[in-house]
Amino acid sequence: MERHVAIVLAGGKGSRMQSEIPKQYMKIMDKPVLYYSLKCLEESFIDEIILVVGEKQEDYCQKEIVDQYHLKKVKKIVMGGAERYHSVYAGLNAIEKADYVYIHDGARPVLTMDILERAKQEVRKSQACAVGMPVKDTIKIVDVQQVVIDTPERAKVWQVQTPQVFAFPLIKEAYDQVIQNQIANVTDDAMVVECTLQKKITLVEGSYKNIKITTPEDLDIATLYLSGSES
Repeated sequence: MERHVAIVLAGGKGSRMQSEIPKQYMKIMDKPVLYYSLKCLEESFIDEIILVVGEKQEDYCQKEIVDQYHLKKVKKIVMGGAERYHSVYAGLNAIEKADYVYIHDGARPVLTMDILERAKQEVRKSQACAVGMPVKDTIKIVDVQQVVIDTPERAKVWQVQTPQVFAFPLIKEAYDQVIQNQIANVTDDAMVVECTLQKKITLVEGSYKNIKITTPEDLDIATLYLSGSES
């Protein structure tokens, strides 16, 4: 039997949210942002969830989120690190057994079963995939003076989301190399695999609704999506 494990990252500070409350704990319809992606994973084919949180937040998450909302698949809550890749590595090290690992940002509450299913089908074939969507706007590449130096073909440009999904041995080897070689200039899990193992990543259709909560306006947008009241 295949074993599918999710790592949910919930250690961000949310400095752009203009709030002392970390964005993953802010409320949408009276529930924390973090609840929604955990609930989707809880109700999916995922076998186990590893929750990675900020320093001294383990007890809070256990009592106020996992216990409060009866999330049985959250088997471990571990403390993350200074950077995102440190937190992912902490999550990977907490996994005892897995065939595939789904790495998801806890600040993306509009996760769906359809997204998870598409990722599952693709990772079985390619061993490494990331959810994303084609960009809607024209993208400009600029230099340090903000002068345009290139305009990439829009049809070839995607915005990458999470989850990003990998065969467990592959992603563990990639992160082992990042930590051992102190490679710090990696911004997502796909880049880790690309840089260390030169493995090609396949992009899978996510959803334009699969937004990351970054600014106060994002909370309003996510509320519309989650309530189903968007026009």
